[in-house]
Amino acid sequence: MKNNNAAFDVILSPVVTEKSTNLNALNKLTFKVSKNANKFSIKKSIEKLYKVEVIKINTILFKPKIKIVKGKVGKKTGYKKAIVTLKEGQTIDMTSGV
Repeated sequence: MKNNNAAFDVILSPVVTEKSTNLNALNKLTFKVSKNANKFSIKKSIEKLYKVEVIKINTILFKPKIKIVKGKVGKKTGYKKAIVTLKEGQTIDMTSGV
């Protein structure tokens, strides 16, 4: 990754939900990532963008779901989520921009 654009291609957005907010107490953060991103590229992108040390990464692949709205069949897109564990004492402020 020579520039920040490659890191932004891997890390799409932070996930801010009640469950992911509760994980902050355990030094864990949740991000929506590219479907073809692996754990190594996710780790390098997080360390480059936020200047923190990543200890562990868990990834979850959500499959697309079929939804019916007003009799029409549609599909919600699937996505990949990464739960990142940071080194003790390091944090990322999700409320401020990068």
